[in-house]
Amino acid sequence: MRKIKVLVACGAGIATSTVVMKRIEDLLNDNHIVADVQQIKISEAVSKQEGADMLISTTILPTQYKIPAITALGYISGIGTDKLDEKILELARSVDE
Repeated sequence: MRKIKVLVACGAGIATSTVVMKRIEDLLNDNHIVADVQQIKISEAVSKQEGADMLISTTILPTQYKIPAITALGYISGIGTDKLDEKILELARSVDE
């Protein structure tokens, strides 16, 4: 199993992405998926997507990316978190194949 690279972004790269980054790290660890989870500003996503496997954002995605991108507002609102978990795990497992 190779280590996957996950970018977690919010508008400023500080507040909501910190909360979501911890959630993603725990989710992946609990499911035995080895990952490098990096916190960024959404404005950095285009330049940092090279070599990354997915982007998880707490803000609206301003553009298209070369990597799969998931808007994870549910982690902030508390609505639909189970579905988000499933979507992220499915994507992480497909990257590792």
